[in-house]
This record gives sequence, C-alpha cells and structure tokens, in this order.
Amino acid sequence: MRSEILTSLSFGGRSFSVSDLELIRQVASEFASLGVTEISRTICELLEWKRPNGGLKNIECRRLLERLRDQGLLRLPELLHPGARRPRRIRHHADGDPQPEIRGSAGEFEPLRLEVVRGGRSPDNALWKQYIDRYHYLGYRTPVGATLRYLVRSGQNPEVVLACLLWSSPAWKMAARDEWIGWSAGQRARNLQLIVNNGRFLILPWVRVRGLASKILAHCARRMPGDWEQLYGYRPLLLETLVDAERFRGTCYRAANWIELGVTQGRGRMDRNHEAHQRAPKRIYVYPLCRQVEQRLCEAPAPAFAEPSQQTSQP
Repeated sequence: MRSEILTSLSFGGRSFSVSDLELIRQVASEFASLGVTEISRTICELLEWKRPNGGLKNIECRRLLERLRDQGLLRLPELLHPGARRPRRIRHHADGDPQPEIRGSAGEFEPLRLEVVRGGRSPDNALWKQYIDRYHYLGYRTPVGATLRYLVRSGQNPEVVLACLLWSSPAWKMAARDEWIGWSAGQRARNLQLIVNNGRFLILPWVRVRGLASKILAHCARRMPGDWEQLYGYRPLLLETLVDAERFRGTCYRAANWIELGVTQGRGRMDRNHEAHQRAPKRIYVYPLCRQVEQRLCEAPAPAFAEPSQQTSQP
C-alpha cells in the first residue's frame, strides 16, 4: 500500500480534506474486522456525510472506499460473500414482452399518471427495471445517490405503461452548465444537490403517440419537485439531462422548453478526476424550476436536513 495519501479529493458532491482522508484510512484499518458496510457507515457518521433528509450517504462512501483501495491508498476487508457485488441480472418475464402498438396523439391519453416506483418486491419495481434493461439503449444499472423513479400510465387505460423515467443526482461538473450558472467551485459544492438529473427517459418502443414525450416532461416539471421534497427534504431548483447527439435530436426537451447549453467534454457524467475513457459528447439541456435560478443556485444556503421520510430502498 502506498504510504502517501491524496492532498484533496472531491467525490459524491463533497470535498475531502487531508485530515478527512487520514480519518477514512484510519477507520478502514481499525474497523477492518467489521466489514466494508460497517466501515462505510462509521465514516459517514464521523464526517456527517448525509443526505438532506438525514440519511447516510453509505453507497457513495462505499464507492469512495473502493476508489481509494484501487489507488493503493487503503486496504479493505474481503467481501464475506464473493460475487455478491457483481452486477445483478434483471429477470425478464412475459409481462415485459413487447405489446401491441399504441398510436394516437398525447391529448387522447390525458390525464397522464406519474406513479412513483417504490423499491423492494413491488411489481412496479420489477417491471420498471425490466423495461429499462430491455428497451433503453443504456440498459439498467443500480442507481447511486438520491433517486426517484416513475412509471407513466394513462388515466384512460391505467393498466398500460407508456414510459419510464429516472431522476437522480446531477453531474459533478459540466463546463457549459457551470458557466451558465456562474457559480464558483465552493458554491457548486454547496448547492449542487439543488439540481436533479433526468438519467433515464424511455418511451416504450410500441408506444407511438405524437407529442407524448414533451407532455410527460411538462408533467414531471410540475410533479417531480414535490415528490423529491417529500423523499429528501428539500426542493430542487433546476433539472438537467444529457442527450446522446448520435442517437437523438433532443426534440422533446426543446418542445418542453428545456434550454440547450452546449455539449459535454466526453468524459462521462460522474468523472471528477479526468480518468474516464473518452465518450461521445452529449448535449446538455436544463430546465429552471424557478425564476432567477442562476442567482439562487449561487446564493442559496445548502439544503437543511429534514427528518427522514418513510421511503423504501430502490434496488
């Protein structure tokens, strides 16, 4: 193991000082017999690394520990069950098979119903994962950090799913977005969580309804901030998304009044250390949820903690 440790590090929306990193290495050493999960929780408690609703950022902390381990900066105990951390295979069932084609215009399917997908063994949880895994070009990956998922149905036929969405933590750094906001590195670190990222948006391939995608986005802009506040104790100020320009034109986002800011530098949404492999640049779109959003993102105090809500884990 290397004897030195990083002079500073940014990860999961937080900056870690030299003393923070030394504490992390000390805890990893002294609590090695307790396992990685307990180490992660202990570090979160000592550093008060929490979500605005008071929950520990245990998943992010575990990823940080794994990164430091891979860089030779600390040792972690072996997993008690080798293979348990392998990517989960999503089971495909008949209820996720292609359905008869649905055609029409968006107005014919009003009122749209955005249904929050809870975790655990709920049928909607399994169906959401299966749809994303089978029909979204990026597939299903276990989300990290704060997340909110929806199935979209029509009030005209509530048994039929039209679309799936995932809202999650924002990109750590994007030059075009950060220049548009005009915030400093410190302001970004403090208020980044006031941005929510649309990480998945899937209109099911047999659904061919004119204007549906932009109408769903408009519904989300009205509904999602309240749902997010109920789960995490604070209300977001800005929505963002990244659109693969080689696959999509971003028409639905423009139709829903999202603002195109530019393109990414192709390093990946969560690349903080400029180490990720090059990827195709993506177009950046944002949607303000309030007036003077740039000023508010620069000046707003960090979201205050709230009592933990009665939420269910999503994996």
